[in-house]
Amino acid sequence: MQLPNEFVTKYKKLMGAEADEFLSALAQSSYSGFRENPLKNGQPVATIEKATGKVPYVPTGYYGQVNGKSLDHVTGWVYSQEPSAMFVGEVVNPQAGERVLDLCAAPGGKTTHLIAKMNNQGLLVANEIFPKRAKILAENLERWGAKNAVVTSESPADLEKQFPQYFDRILVDAPCSGEGMFRKEPAGIEYWSPEYPAECANRQQKILASAMKMLKPGGTLVYSTCTFAPEEDEQNISWLLNNYPDLKLIPIEKASEMDDGRSEWADGNEELKKTVRLFPHHLKGEGHFIAKLVNSEPESTDKKRKKKNKRKKQSIVKPDKEQVKLFNQFITSVFPDYQPHQLILFGDQLYDLPLEEDKIEGLNVLRPGLHLGTFKKNRFEPALAWALASLPQEANRIIELSQEQWHQYVHGDVINIDADLPNGWYLLVCEEHTAGFGKLVGKTIKNFYPKGLRF
Repeated sequence: MQLPNEFVTKYKKLMGAEADEFLSALAQSSYSGFRENPLKNGQPVATIEKATGKVPYVPTGYYGQVNGKSLDHVTGWVYSQEPSAMFVGEVVNPQAGERVLDLCAAPGGKTTHLIAKMNNQGLLVANEIFPKRAKILAENLERWGAKNAVVTSESPADLEKQFPQYFDRILVDAPCSGEGMFRKEPAGIEYWSPEYPAECANRQQKILASAMKMLKPGGTLVYSTCTFAPEEDEQNISWLLNNYPDLKLIPIEKASEMDDGRSEWADGNEELKKTVRLFPHHLKGEGHFIAKLVNSEPESTDKKRKKKNKRKKQSIVKPDKEQVKLFNQFITSVFPDYQPHQLILFGDQLYDLPLEEDKIEGLNVLRPGLHLGTFKKNRFEPALAWALASLPQEANRIIELSQEQWHQYVHGDVINIDADLPNGWYLLVCEEHTAGFGKLVGKTIKNFYPKGLRF
């Protein structure tokens, strides 16, 4: 990896006596990691056995590689994530029942961490401005088993109109110059220039300004980047504190291998030491910066801030009586205790919406909650996302698959069984991993695993 001369010069000056060790670390191999999913039915033993150790500052985090075609990965029991990035979710630390916004969420590593900490209770809005990346975000949340998550694809400026002072916690994992990921993703070096961090900082400030309009009084804002650039890190937090006097920095509890923010890299405000820097020459991970702030602003009575977004990109449609009947027949036979928040249709797709209907009416929404299934002529077909968000003990009807049968299932093959069971829909389970749905006809399980996911 060849670092730009201007980058080397800049950080030799900034890092001082640490510069040689810092630059040497960037020439070393990066670390891989993964998190286990506490929403599932147990530990992903097969993947953990291959781990090279625990990430000390993340209870669910491990060092090691994930097999993308393994049972653990395909059913959402693990998520591959860089170890330093895992600490962001620990700092946000959302609680069950809260309203949480992940404003720049793709591809979803931090988002899945948040919904797991919320125990699938409350509301998580995961936003990504670029539609292709938002689609990947939605897919990752579905595999993880997220229930109370809505995926939107909006600019922060448009999103702020829909959610004034709405969220208890907001994460801004800001798009940045990516300096902290150079050794993991060397292609990022091609985009770097001495002016690039300042350009990113300007964009980040606009995102933060939108986030502030959506944060409740008393709410928590967490700002993170994967760059070393002071312009995007301490200097942006200094900008926040100067422009929003009701914001107060909260000290972040640091592991021994973590550093305080560098107040001398901004305006010398000692408060900036409450932020955290993760340097690759001090810990087994890439470069990260994290700040946590609380909004002490009093509750607003300004009705102008309650204006609704008048754009009409998405209209809410409820299932008709016949569709509700078909859905109820399914839950009676398979999930008798399932209680949806509210059922809505996007075309022929049925979702369980976990927030107020008017909140999504003006937005580009990719995933309005949990995808329950599809209505076809005179029948309802359940969605894979519902299976992955369920536990075996929640289902009335289960068929246990062997590893060999699971491989047949993800290949798209029909599966033959020996047991005498009633015809109909079943939740398919392999070694306690909910894997999807199948429809039993005689002794053959018809395969409904999505064609685009088969391998």
